[in-house]
Amino acid sequence: MQPVERAEYEGVDYAWVMQTTFVVTILVGAPVVALLSTLVTLETWGARAAFAVRVGAPIWFVTAVAVALYARRSDAGDGGSDGDATGKAERDGDATAGDGDAAAGDGEPEAADSATDRPDEAEKDD
Repeated sequence: MQPVERAEYEGVDYAWVMQTTFVVTILVGAPVVALLSTLVTLETWGARAAFAVRVGAPIWFVTAVAVALYARRSDAGDGGSDGDATGKAERDGDATAGDGDAAAGDGEPEAADSATDRPDEAEKDD
């Protein structure tokens, strides 16, 4: 199995920002939309969906901006590293040790190896 390439970069981890925005918007936005919907008469499903979009979109936007600003100020989403390459190497070493178990026959790599063996066997038969 080929090792996964990793990129080290400085700045905001946008994947963390997107994931956190999604989770916080659901946890905070859904109850807010539900509470606000009690103040309005929504007779059809179309009206309910339109209301959820009209109220949910600004909640999502405000949450996204707040999370992005938080990430920019506090280096959030960096996995807890101190910016020290040694700590990253130690974590990578631990992850590599865990991958060795998969190569011992616990998962997919065997199927990939047997798939590459099949064309060789077909060539021998010809």
